[in-house]
Amino acid sequence: MPRRHDPERRQRIIDAAIRVVGRKGLAGLSHRSAAAEADVPLGSTTYHFKSLDELMVAALRQASEGFAKAVAAHGALDEAGGDLPAGLARVLGDWLGGDRTGVELEYELYLAALRRPALRPVAAEWADDLSERLAHRTDPVTARALVALMDGICLQVLLTGAPYDEGYAREVLGRVIPAGA
Repeated sequence: MPRRHDPERRQRIIDAAIRVVGRKGLAGLSHRSAAAEADVPLGSTTYHFKSLDELMVAALRQASEGFAKAVAAHGALDEAGGDLPAGLARVLGDWLGGDRTGVELEYELYLAALRRPALRPVAAEWADDLSERLAHRTDPVTARALVALMDGICLQVLLTGAPYDEGYAREVLGRVIPAGA
């Protein structure tokens, strides 16, 4: 039987893995559950992703694009001389106020790096990319502190169920950012 050409299969498996984690949590993700969700043979998932960690890395990389896209779309980091604390607080609000399942999924995969070393480089990419973007507006040390603070704000909102407080975020971000940045 000739092999069917299916150039989108790998992407469908990644999308399926993200949906599985969104519905069942990380514990519900397996090659089998991703294959069933993507409606592909089990062998397709193991062909494209030799291990479950490889599949999780691909899913985390794709999921972490959500915040990067929110930052890029907002332009808060590109406006030289703009109000950086207000811009960052707005970006966080837009992201947290959007598809909450996507945000939770991104953090679930991000935090999975605590127990799965294969995910750590991808989790670090998120922080490094944002720090690099912020360093254009401030110094590298402050940029990393801002990333840690924004990460903490997001985790508090997600874990406590409290509503996002943009005024609070703007205030605390402003305390970390040097005047004139």
